[in-house]
Amino acid sequence: MMQLVDLRSDTVTKPSAGMREAMARAPVGDDQYGEDPSVNELQARIAATLGKEAALFLASGTMANQVALKTLTAPGEEVIVGDEAHIVWHEAGAASANSGVQFSVVGRGGAFTAADLERGFKPRGHIVFPATALVTVENTHNRGGGIVFPQADIVAICAKAQELELSTYLDGARLFNAAVASELSLAELAAPFDMVSVALSKGLGCPIGSVLAGSADQIGRATRVRRMFGGALRQAGIIAAAGLYALDRNLDRLREDHVNARTLAERISGLPGIEIDIDTVQTNIVIFRTVPPAPVASMVVEHAKRHGVLLSAFGPRTVRATTHLDVDAAGCARAAEVLRELASTW
Repeated sequence: MMQLVDLRSDTVTKPSAGMREAMARAPVGDDQYGEDPSVNELQARIAATLGKEAALFLASGTMANQVALKTLTAPGEEVIVGDEAHIVWHEAGAASANSGVQFSVVGRGGAFTAADLERGFKPRGHIVFPATALVTVENTHNRGGGIVFPQADIVAICAKAQELELSTYLDGARLFNAAVASELSLAELAAPFDMVSVALSKGLGCPIGSVLAGSADQIGRATRVRRMFGGALRQAGIIAAAGLYALDRNLDRLREDHVNARTLAERISGLPGIEIDIDTVQTNIVIFRTVPPAPVASMVVEHAKRHGVLLSAFGPRTVRATTHLDVDAAGCARAAEVLRELASTW
């Protein structure tokens, strides 16, 4: 039987035997009453790691984003985001449905500057404009190819936001990758923001879970929003234990994913019909575009699947490969070879 090389996402990982054992042994309680010791330990640990007062365990990164939006905005307000942000592209229109906000996109390739923010800002009290209430940053940036958002720009953006009396939020679903790639601490990356989220189910290999962190008051309000969104948890320590296990064991090995992604990108760079910006391959995401004579993305994905390599079509001619702990260097080499063989037929 052909062994699949699954590069569709870093969310496809399976919990290891050790992680499963930790989950089975986890002490639990009713988290809705704040009585689950494993959840409480995870929340306290993430809050301390990010340098925030408190944290809240949630089912997913999308849920974390949506809870943050609801906590930091009011209906009819505007949120400034970077180009092709996850919160706009991959969350089923939840922001408008749940929080009644609209987005204003600035910058290019996922990154933007304080000057971009200032140009996009709309003041309160205007008879026509929606008031800008929040600015969000995504780090690393998924559709930007896994780029690490420049920290100097983040500091300037958040300083400008404070000057404009805006709240700030960091969608840090892959912030662990950003910390490893930039060699900056998680606390340093999170410091400029009011609220920050991190995902456990991506690079850390957990089956489920994200954590939202901020001030005690913000997290108190976010806890009520979580309930409103149907996400109140009970004996969630079983899954929180996976996060505790991963924090102890799976952080440093993210470097391997970054090396594998870079190697994959270099091996397919220059192939006929493939365009890739190597400079964007800074973490564990490889995004490339197909140009004639190569087929459209969906066909490339289908052809690769027949040869045991799973990729994601991110657009009509955009393909994404994401490295993770369940695909080693040999698997990435095989994926590159499959793409090279396919390119020879175009």
